[in-house]
Amino acid sequence: MPMQQGSSCAIITPMLDSGKIDIPSLRNLLKYHLDAGTDNLCILGTTGEASVLTMDERAQVITTAVDMVKGKMPILCGTGTINPEHVKEMTQQAIDLGCDASLVVTPYYVKPPQRGLIKHFTETADLGLPVIMYNIPGRTKVDLTPQSTAICAEHPNIVGLKDATGDLDRVKEIRSLVSDDFLLYSGILMTLKIIIIP
Repeated sequence: MPMQQGSSCAIITPMLDSGKIDIPSLRNLLKYHLDAGTDNLCILGTTGEASVLTMDERAQVITTAVDMVKGKMPILCGTGTINPEHVKEMTQQAIDLGCDASLVVTPYYVKPPQRGLIKHFTETADLGLPVIMYNIPGRTKVDLTPQSTAICAEHPNIVGLKDATGDLDRVKEIRSLVSDDFLLYSGILMTLKIIIIP
């Protein structure tokens, strides 16, 4: 199911006191979003504690989400991290288990140059799963420029950008550089209005 415009909710991963995933609470959360008419669901993003979950725990979250909402709303799975090989591993898992798209953050801490960011996103997209790039320089300390975004957007599997820069002029510039069907999501409230109302 392709990603859609509209409300995209990044959900938490409920945990038990033991540190294990609380699957019944996860199912309740998924049902809540189905009933509410959420347009896209994001699992295992930074809101979903993904950086501390094992691959087996990730599989539990993905299979639960696929079991409950596959075909009813698109499932966007966070697969971004600092190591490109681990990004590919997590993206392949998302493909194998039935996710509809991947959310890939700019690699944090290492501050790759623009050519490195382009390679990072396009090589992930080469795996075949649609990619939403995630630019959040306030957290990662690296910024995907509008020009690099446009280059990445030429890849048929790079379908959108979640922008958390808070820069309204940047959103307008990106929109002018990409096709009309390239999805722009706001990762910060300041840019929400301009992304919704071009």
